[in-house]
Amino acid sequence: MTGLWKGGLLAAALWLPLPVQAQEAVPAADYSIDANWLCRPGRDDACAHDLTSTSIAADGTVTREAFVPATDPAVDCFYVYPTVSTDPGGNSDLVAGREETFVAQVQFARFGAQCRTFAPLYRQATLTSLHARMGGRAGPVADRDLAYGDVLAAWRHYMAHDNKGRGVVLIGHSQGAAVLLALIQAEIDGKPVQKQLVSAILPGTNIVVPKGADVGASLKHIPACRAADQTGCVISYAAFRDTAPPSDSSLFGRGVEPTTMRAFPDARGLCTNPASLAGGPAPLDSYFQTDLGPWADAGFAWTRNGQHIDTPFVSMPGMLSAQCVTTADGSYLAVHIHAAPDDVRTHDIPGDVVVNGRRFSDWGLHRIDMHLAIGDLVGIVGRQGAAYVAAQR
Repeated sequence: MTGLWKGGLLAAALWLPLPVQAQEAVPAADYSIDANWLCRPGRDDACAHDLTSTSIAADGTVTREAFVPATDPAVDCFYVYPTVSTDPGGNSDLVAGREETFVAQVQFARFGAQCRTFAPLYRQATLTSLHARMGGRAGPVADRDLAYGDVLAAWRHYMAHDNKGRGVVLIGHSQGAAVLLALIQAEIDGKPVQKQLVSAILPGTNIVVPKGADVGASLKHIPACRAADQTGCVISYAAFRDTAPPSDSSLFGRGVEPTTMRAFPDARGLCTNPASLAGGPAPLDSYFQTDLGPWADAGFAWTRNGQHIDTPFVSMPGMLSAQCVTTADGSYLAVHIHAAPDDVRTHDIPGDVVVNGRRFSDWGLHRIDMHLAIGDLVGIVGRQGAAYVAAQR
């Protein structure tokens, strides 16, 4: 492969092995300390912010949609966020900045409609390190073991002190998804605790399966989710515009496992369409944060008529649809924009990876993998949680 592969850029994003500086092992964070959690149940934290949304129809009609958190959810959600830290070193600190809070609100807080929310802070590989590599510059080098060690410690603390036999959904994106894949391989897959796995939602990384199969390679005992009430399964995908599919230099959707760098023969990255787990195209239930933060250039407008949106989130029913596309070498979630000439909403979406003015097309819509389908995913977790609880009874 060429391009991003040789430069190690997708390696950094997907949490593939990277050169690390020689250093002494650092103890994992202490998750008995409340401040080391980004989200925990019953707190006023990153997962307790206003999630009110404005739904914009094609004709400009707007409807305000209130968010209703679950009062007594039967299952838990455990989230590991993607590469967002702008701390100056190769690994972040354990202090939640605006970027960690922002991404938890966008990617995870909405799952509070179906589950108790747990999200540890962890000393992740930083955007500072990643952007230096993307620009071909020397920069701080990340310690991948430090990040994984923190998440592992948080998971074990949660299981020992909070879980109490409950079903749990594991949710992560990009670096977070790859770290969770490593944790699932070591702690859950084929182990007794697997019976408590409601599902794993891991977009933006490669869950490798043999061609034509739903299980094997990365995970030996945890298959793809193919129905919304199926439990003990995994959802994973990498989103690209249908007008700009991944090229040969993209690693997303390929048969290469991010946690080990193993390339499996006759295999590809799993694609499960959250809008239609059984297969085929379907409309996406997307939510975007009105203030796009690092996700797009300032000045992006959700409507073409200047209509002001005064809620933290926005949705555009019928604007987007998706289907999984399988090629000879891989698979991906192809996203189509439905914008008629008289549609008053934006005729495009933010989400392309742009660093210092350069667009990295082989990343596709990586930045908005979760945004694109979060309404679908929250609905799936609701049905999976109900199915899990019913099975336990």
